[in-house]
Amino acid sequence: MAKIKKGDLVQVITGRTQAKGGDRGKQGKVLEILAEQNRVIVEGVNYITKHTRVGQTQRGTKTGGIETLEAPIHISNVALVDPETKKPTRVGHRVEEQTKDGVKRTVRVRYAKTSGKDL
Repeated sequence: MAKIKKGDLVQVITGRTQAKGGDRGKQGKVLEILAEQNRVIVEGVNYITKHTRVGQTQRGTKTGGIETLEAPIHISNVALVDPETKKPTRVGHRVEEQTKDGVKRTVRVRYAKTSGKDL
């Protein structure tokens, strides 16, 4: 089970500070996980400008130009945010038994190590 999933709120814990133009301390939602590269794309973090070739659609509108988008950052440079304290925390797993319609199931649950709340 992965520690960080799509849709989680994470905080950047390494890099240049915001006072020096970096992203350390910024929080954002995980938009995508690139598991094979161990990278994540976080909303509002690590913006780059990309130049795309100018073209035309069939209607005649122009496409392309300069666009800004989020670039992936390494998964070790972000930490999950505790929903109670709004600060970065480590993630733990515990196995719980749940009964649904009279059937017992074992479910792995992620929880924040600092507060103990489920994620």
